[in-house]
Amino acid sequence: MTVLTLDAAEQWAAGIFKVHGASALNAASVARALIAAEADGLAGHGLSRIPTYVGMLKSGKIDGQATPIVHRTRPAALLVDAADGFAFPAIDAACAELPAMARASGIAVAGITRSNHAGAAGQHVERLARQGLVAIFFANTPPAIAPWGARTPVFGTNPIAFAAPLPDRPPIVIDLALSKVARGNIVAAKQKGKPIPEGWALDDEGRPTTDADAALKGTMIAMGEAKGAALALMVEILAAALVGSHLSMDASSFLDTAGPPPGTGQSFIVIDPDSLGHGRFGAAMTRLAAAIEDQDGARLPGMRRLEERHRVEVRGLQIPAVLIERFGGLE
Repeated sequence: MTVLTLDAAEQWAAGIFKVHGASALNAASVARALIAAEADGLAGHGLSRIPTYVGMLKSGKIDGQATPIVHRTRPAALLVDAADGFAFPAIDAACAELPAMARASGIAVAGITRSNHAGAAGQHVERLARQGLVAIFFANTPPAIAPWGARTPVFGTNPIAFAAPLPDRPPIVIDLALSKVARGNIVAAKQKGKPIPEGWALDDEGRPTTDADAALKGTMIAMGEAKGAALALMVEILAAALVGSHLSMDASSFLDTAGPPPGTGQSFIVIDPDSLGHGRFGAAMTRLAAAIEDQDGARLPGMRRLEERHRVEVRGLQIPAVLIERFGGLE
C-alpha cells in the first residue's frame, strides 16, 4: 500500500488520465474529484472509478479532449454542454458562473447535458455553500431502479445533494442516492470480491441477492420504497427532461466500455440567502444546528466526511497496490 499526500495523489491520478487521452485540464478536474471523494471515505466515487474511467477513455465512450460549452440562456439560467466528456469539467464550469448569477438574481439554475458520472454529489454543493449560498444538485444515472411494484428499471439511482452555509464553520451537506445505497458501493464490493448486504438490490429475476455481480445486472431497491421511486422520478425530470439529456432508460452504463456515451444530465438550483431581505438566515442556521448537535447521538449531515477528510489530510491517502501495479506509481 502506497501512502501519498492529497496533492501527490491528485498528480498521480491526473497523470493516469493524461496518459490515456484526457487533456491536462480535464485530467486535473477528474483527479481532484476522485481524490476528494476517496479522502471523504466515499470509496465508490473515488479510486475505484479509475479503471472504468480509463476504459471509457480508451474506448471513446468519454471524450477526454472535450471542452464544456456554456450557454447563458437567461440572466439567471445557463446550460452547459459537457460534449460527451467527463462530468467534472462541466460541473466546474457551472460552479464558476452560478455564484455571481445567484447574487444578482437571488436564485440561479444550471443544467448540464451530454454528461457522465458526476461522482460524489455533495462535493459540488459544498463548494457553493462555502461561498455563502444554498445549493441543490440533481443527477440522473443509467437505469437501476424500477417504478415501485415493477421489475424493469426506468430510473437511475438519481442522487440528490444539498448544502447550506453555517456561520463560522463548514456547511451542512446532505448527499444521498435514491437507492438504499449508492451503486458505487456495489461496484466497490465486486472489485473486492465481497458480498453485499441483503436488502440493497435484486437480481435480474427480481429476487433479493447478496452477490454484487448479480446486483449490477439486476435492479437497486429504492430508498423508502414507493417514496424513493417517486423521488427518483422527480430527479429524472429535473436532471434529464429539463436539461435535454438522455433519460436514464436511454443511457449506457457508467461501469463499462459498451455502447455510446451515456449522455446523462445534472442540474443545480442555487439560492442567495440574502435575497429574501430578512437577514436572519445565519442565526436560524446556528440555532437549528445546535438543536441537533446538543442531543446525544445526533450529528449534522456531512460531519463524518469532514472527520475522515481531516484524518487523510494528516496521515495521507492510501493508494491500493492493485492500482499501483496496473497504472504505476509516481515517477
